[in-house]
Amino acid sequence: MADTQQVDARAERKAARLAREIGAFAKAHGGAEGQVAHIGERGARVVLVGGDGGWGDLVAESTEIAERAVAKARITVHESFDGEFAAKMTTGPYEWKRMAGIQLGG
Repeated sequence: MADTQQVDARAERKAARLAREIGAFAKAHGGAEGQVAHIGERGARVVLVGGDGGWGDLVAESTEIAERAVAKARITVHESFDGEFAAKMTTGPYEWKRMAGIQLGG
């Protein structure tokens, strides 16, 4: 029983820390929306898109922790990263150069 409580408390601390990071992103970008995606053994990725079009991502060790964090941060969460959600992202010269480099093997 004590081991389960320790694991729950640890997961809760990690979710709270992640929620603070999400909150800081939202504050810096005029709000935020997100999407939680399972990424295998590594856990889950929280993709964030700010009200100003800025974007970023955070990784949690589990989908459960990521979902707790977005709930604590009280952001809108999308089921999928669809075209409407993706269209809210702003990309600049850096991103286009990186994408071109990937296509060209760079």
